[in-house]
Formats: sequence, structure tokens, C-alpha cells
Amino acid sequence: MMILVMQTFTIKEEVPYETAQYRHHRRRADRQAPRAVITYAVPAARVYGITDVRTDGLPELKEKFGIEKIYASIDDMLADDQIDAVLVCSSTDTHADIAIQAAKAGKHIFCEKPVDLTPEKVEAVLKAVEQAGVKLQVGFNRRFDHNFARLRELVDQEKIGKLELVKITSRDPEPPPAEYAASSGGMFLDMTIHDFDMARFLAGSDIESLYVQAACLVDPAIGEAGDVDSAVITLKFKNGALGVIDNSRRAAYGYDQRIEVFGSKGAAQAQNDTPTTVTLATQDGVMGDKPLYFFLERYMQSFRDEMIAFVDAVLYDLPTPTTGKMGCNPSSSVSRRRRAWRKAGRWSCAKYTVNNVLQKSLFVSSKI
Repeated sequence: MMILVMQTFTIKEEVPYETAQYRHHRRRADRQAPRAVITYAVPAARVYGITDVRTDGLPELKEKFGIEKIYASIDDMLADDQIDAVLVCSSTDTHADIAIQAAKAGKHIFCEKPVDLTPEKVEAVLKAVEQAGVKLQVGFNRRFDHNFARLRELVDQEKIGKLELVKITSRDPEPPPAEYAASSGGMFLDMTIHDFDMARFLAGSDIESLYVQAACLVDPAIGEAGDVDSAVITLKFKNGALGVIDNSRRAAYGYDQRIEVFGSKGAAQAQNDTPTTVTLATQDGVMGDKPLYFFLERYMQSFRDEMIAFVDAVLYDLPTPTTGKMGCNPSSSVSRRRRAWRKAGRWSCAKYTVNNVLQKSLFVSSKI
């Protein structure tokens, strides 16, 4: 499968922010949501060029999405004055180097999470971005999901009273290849990083401490590669609330993405998105659709909306909604956890104290 390194786009004619013309562009994008990729669904921007470490599939992408140029290299791409911003969608271990290179070229940057596998490299990216005076947005798309954004609204409006518990279920439909762990950073940096972000987002608080029970229950090859595929994580937030995250790399029934927030006056739940809301009731039972199977189907709306937010930030000099610091914090905590686990020669159980928004973690206990 071809790995897309980055897409670039140039800004179209400026549409004044939150004007009638701007809202018209947004409504038009909404109508095009089934084709919700940046080439069709993001107002005021277009994909201009593309490059990749493998070039064999680029002509097909160029034709399919109406992209103007194919670049032979990243250097050629960044030298093009037509480009305002880059989307870094490569493997995790290449994010930081490309982002630093783009910042030095004066391009605004959208970077998929995590920014890097090490806190030191993330800090280097943040320094390069600050020195260049460009925008950086990290791809924590779930903050833009319609279900989870509504949960946050209900928490903010105190509809459930004082928040006491956040429960997150996040399970992939099938495990990735074992070799994927080497470049992705493993389950915690590749998958659970979204759940850490959602926990903080919904609690409105940083995490003070956490406890992890993890194992390899799905694919032995993942364990042999030094990773895990199943985990239960308990959290304590600085505001006193508690949280639970359960992860699995395999859910036979589809992409399982559910969250509950519980408080002193009630609870709110976000259930799985399904192809339809139809249920069939017969003498044999009541049946409905399985959850949407793939993350692109489940979160397409959120991918579109996060890209609209990025383009708006570039056009109207707004703060990006998911900043580089957010890309640093989960990465720091998890990468240190992985090193501590490996040093202890085990994955099964560990307790951590986490300071500064998951940025600095201290390994407290490694053995039962």
C-alpha cells in the first residue's frame, strides 16, 4: 500500500470569515460531504500538488482528485512559491523531519499525530515553527467528531452536573501488520493517543496519574515485535474526576467507538455510528446494523472539519484548534512509558504519575 507523504494546497480567493459568502461555501461543502476530501469539501483551498517516497501510484491520485502537480521530491515541493501549506500524512517516524523542513521553507503545516516518537524531536518541531512564524495543527480529529463535540458541549453546559467519570471504548476492527509497530510507535502512540486526547478534551482537565494493564491477546506477532494489542487504562484527572479507557486491536463486529460521561446530575453517551439507524424486529430477535467498519468511514466528517479549521486558521490568522503542544504531550508520556516497560522486560502492569498535561511522566512501579 502506498504511503502518502504529503499533500499541498494553495489558498483560493479569500472569503471573509463568518460572512454570508463564507457560510455559503460551508453549506456547499456540507452538500459534498460524501466526497469529503480536501479537493472537494474544503472551502477556500485546493490540493495543488503531491509527492511520495513511492511514485507509482501518484498519477492515479492526481487524476482522481484533480491535483495539478506531482513533485519528484519534498525539496522540489517546498521550493514552489505557489504552495501556502503542507499536509504531512507520512509514517510517524518521518513527521518531524518533514515538518521542520516545511517550517524553514515558510509553509504552514498540518501534521498527523504524533508529531514524533520522542519529546526532544517534538520540541525541535515546535521551535522551528515558532522561529518561522507559521501555523502548526496536529491531527487530533476526534475533537471535531459530531458525537464527541456534543458530549463536550453537554459537559460545558453542566447538563450532567459535576463531571465524575469518563469512560472510553476504542477498538479497531482488525489488527495492523506486526511490522507496523516499528514505525508507528506501537498501540499507545498510534491508537490510544486519540483516547488520551479525548479523555482530556471531555474532562476539561489534565491527567494527574494513570494505571495501565496491557497484554498481547489478539496477534502473537505483535507481541514478538515488542508491542501490545489490548489494554485497560485507569485515569485520575487533576479536577478530581476519574476515567477508564479500554483498547483492543480487534473487534469482530466493526470499529467500536463509544464514550460515556457521567456526572452528579446524570450521564451522556455517544454510541457507535452505523450505516443506517434501522432495526428489524421479528420472532427471532431485534437486529440492527454493525458499526461502521473503517476509521475513514467513521470519522470522515471530522477529518473534513479539522481541515476546514486549519484552512481558516491560515486564511484569517486564527489559532489552530489542536496545537503542536497537544502533539507533544501525549507523545512524551507514552514514549517514556514504552521505554520504562521495555527496560523492566514486561508489559503487564505499570503505574505512572504524569505532570504537565501528560508531558513529563515518572515511572513509579514496574512489578506486581
